Amino acid sequence: MESLGPVLSVVGRVLLGFAAAFLVPLAWAALDEPGLRQVWALGFAGTLASGALLALLTRRFRRELQPKDGFLLVTAVWLTLPAFAAVPLLFTVPGLGPAHAYFEAMSALTATGGTALSGLDRLPVSVNVWRCFLQFLGGLGIILLVVAVLPLLGLGGVQLYRAEAPGPLKDAKLTPRIAETARGLWTVYFAVSGACLLAYRWAGMSWPDAFMHMCSTMGLGGFSSHDASFAYWDSPLIEGVAIFFMAISGISFARYFIAWRLRSVRGLLADTEVRAYVGVLVGSIVLLALLLEEHGTYDDLRSSLRAAAFQVVSLATTTGYASTDYSLWPVFAPVLLIFLGCFVSCAGSTGGGIKMVRMLLLVKQARRELVRIIHPRVINPVTLGGTPVSGQVIANVLAYMLIYGASLIGLTMLLLLSGLDLVTAFSAVIVCVNNIGPGLGLVGPANHFGVLTEFQLWVLSFGMLVGRLELLSVFVLFTGQFWRK
Repeated sequence: MESLGPVLSVVGRVLLGFAAAFLVPLAWAALDEPGLRQVWALGFAGTLASGALLALLTRRFRRELQPKDGFLLVTAVWLTLPAFAAVPLLFTVPGLGPAHAYFEAMSALTATGGTALSGLDRLPVSVNVWRCFLQFLGGLGIILLVVAVLPLLGLGGVQLYRAEAPGPLKDAKLTPRIAETARGLWTVYFAVSGACLLAYRWAGMSWPDAFMHMCSTMGLGGFSSHDASFAYWDSPLIEGVAIFFMAISGISFARYFIAWRLRSVRGLLADTEVRAYVGVLVGSIVLLALLLEEHGTYDDLRSSLRAAAFQVVSLATTTGYASTDYSLWPVFAPVLLIFLGCFVSCAGSTGGGIKMVRMLLLVKQARRELVRIIHPRVINPVTLGGTPVSGQVIANVLAYMLIYGASLIGLTMLLLLSGLDLVTAFSAVIVCVNNIGPGLGLVGPANHFGVLTEFQLWVLSFGMLVGRLELLSVFVLFTGQFWRK
């Protein structure tokens, strides 16, 4: 308990804060669904009581967290919160089992977007609000929120930020105090979210749909209140709003924060990662539109460009919305879309995947090694934006990619062992570890993950967890050195 006690104490206080999230669906149920008020009220009370009890039982273990405690804490929190978030789903969605409910909650909080539910149009509004609101919270990270609003807890904010923050460059501070940094990021997040909400309403969505899709757009999660996703509206204007806000959410919110503080976008436009991000998106849209036009998938180039733009931005940013069943496109197209989702999002955004900055460093490191083969004594450091990158960062990226590849292979083998076909198994693992959303085969954009067995859903839930926490933060817990004093 010397190691676990302080962590469990903080988990209890995180649950106290998370209980407030239940008030959002409770408010919607109070307006139009009186039969569900009790479910959400009990969810609020149960989470609040559990958090208070855990905090009370572990209060004597309270202390400043050590560096390695941050990794244990974020893993504990991201395992615990989906369990509490899943309980109301068991009582509001008929026939839903524990594995399906936990998968749905994990998919929401990790902003993955793969759903185990069908008949979304027939679900109570409060249930869809809950699913989408969880993606809004998970988009920038529950732990980051806690550090932002509860700086007086003595949580060891820097350790938590490093464990939770996406990307390899975790030591760069935007402000002298980590809590101030977190508050700044959330201020930007809420400001852009408000603009997204109003834009969706202006484009033609109802207020409930605008709120829900704002949550899943800003969190880059992709949950929808309709089985047909954006094909439900078939509106170029609504799709245009989604493309714009998905695209800006795929860029680091830290860059927006810096631009706001400096009152200038020059740094944003000159950023190497942002320029690569925009370049890949534009190039992929043009390539896919030409491919669709060549194969006669749509009647004209304009329709091809519209479909390509929406699906490229949706999948590349790991949102996972669908305006059409792209699995019916030429086979190159859906494979390209999933491949883009593995790396395009910027570090510091709400997207998943290995992040564009890691891909840039890998390409630069590969090019460096090729040069060294020809000129063994040449001094050719890896640089990013003109600044040399330390060997420690390169080593971290290479270790990450090694574990990333091993995770994809290991989880895929587990699904194959359970009897799943190769296309479904491999694509399901890729989209879950990279937090993309829909895959191919049985879990394609026209289907859902609810057709999988309980074992397969538990495997994929674990994949979403390690992907959201960027692998190393979870797998370090499985090393003997971590538990030694």
